[in-house]
Amino acid sequence: MDQPAVRLAGRRSAMEAARTALSGLAEVLHEASGAELARLMSLVDEVGAQAGAARVAVTAEALARGEVAESGATAHTWVREHAPSLRQGGAGHVAALAGMLTEGGPPWQDERRAPDPETPVGVVAAGVLDGTVSPSLATTAVRELERLDAHLSTEAKPTVARALLDLGVQWGPSMMRRLRPRLLAEYGLPGELDRLQERLAPAARLSAPAVESGDLTEYQLLMTPEQAAALEAAIGPLSAPAPNDETGERDLRPAGQRRVEALSEVCRRSSALDADASGGDGAAAASSAVHVTIALADLEARSGCGEVMGSCATGAVLSPEALRRMCCEADLVPHVLGTAGEDLDLGRVVRLFTRAQRRRLWRRDGGCTYPGCTAPAAWTRAHHVVHWVDGGRSDTGNAALLCQRHHSYVHRRRLVAEVRHRPDEQGRSVVWDLRPGSYDRHLERLRAERARPGPRGADSARLVGAPL
Repeated sequence: MDQPAVRLAGRRSAMEAARTALSGLAEVLHEASGAELARLMSLVDEVGAQAGAARVAVTAEALARGEVAESGATAHTWVREHAPSLRQGGAGHVAALAGMLTEGGPPWQDERRAPDPETPVGVVAAGVLDGTVSPSLATTAVRELERLDAHLSTEAKPTVARALLDLGVQWGPSMMRRLRPRLLAEYGLPGELDRLQERLAPAARLSAPAVESGDLTEYQLLMTPEQAAALEAAIGPLSAPAPNDETGERDLRPAGQRRVEALSEVCRRSSALDADASGGDGAAAASSAVHVTIALADLEARSGCGEVMGSCATGAVLSPEALRRMCCEADLVPHVLGTAGEDLDLGRVVRLFTRAQRRRLWRRDGGCTYPGCTAPAAWTRAHHVVHWVDGGRSDTGNAALLCQRHHSYVHRRRLVAEVRHRPDEQGRSVVWDLRPGSYDRHLERLRAERARPGPRGADSARLVGAPL
């Protein structure tokens, strides 16, 4: 019966001895060699980590016994009173974790009350109590897991918790948020990454300041991952240092100046672009190419994510629907990977409509084809009615002009249109089916027709302009 008290007394005596040893350590450090300093640093770090875990354990014990409640204090104030060093910061983390651990009683006394090690709370608790996860990192992980909880499948939550903690232990809590898109892509419910990136769109903005004639004009720019990837692909090559090889002059412009001048150049080229001036009917080349790696299975199933490569946006994660939109409106080159990560195919930029086709669409559609939109043709892009990933061809029978706003809307709502050889009584060559999901139902019908023996139905050929 006395053994627990003896064990506690022995531990307390050892801690008091450690406190004494540490308090005078600075006075004798000159005796240590370089290798000894490194070993001392590791030992002090281990002691500090275990001290952090012990603070949480002691607070949890006090909470579970009712000691904190009897004192009339909150857990936070109790920690601040008895651990004065945490008044500088950290008391809230210790109190919050102790409260989480004692929801069913002190976990180290009754295994039945311990957090399930196969739950996110159990994963975090285990890391805190063995000293590998600091209280501040643990509370950050708990908050991040709470944000992700509704978007993850149940069986994936412990895996996500371990991934967050592993990253945080190596790089600190600030890196956890950056991991969120990839975790949603790999472990989220179907379509979660798409929904996350769609929610970003309303918050993206470019301020409209009064342009200063004699001073710098300041803009505020917030972009979605898709928009940032396109911007970096456009200005990256133009913002590289450009020394003069003939004169030997170096490019002394700061990086920020090179980037803003590159952006201005892209804008000037876009403004000056006149498709008719070239006189050719070849495929139009956009001013930039975004290179994205994506697994073959994800490309076929519209799942997972693509990762930008080859620009300042390298590593940015793009959702499947963002990739499909970009395929319509930019030179996006997909690097398709197999199950072992090897290159299977380098997607060619052949899906873009030619200048001649776009001129024909300008004449045929006159502007944005979405009902009620008055955007002129110069503000529109040629959209594949049946996406090229799904087998749609780049011909005018499978094309419709859409402004940027309605192009995103059509992709988001997954709408399909009927492209008619002759305009209807209202003069429309493109008639949109505005029921959400009409595109998916259309694809199902086309695939069913393709599966039947014999020639394909005339209606499907009329709608897509080409066989799937």
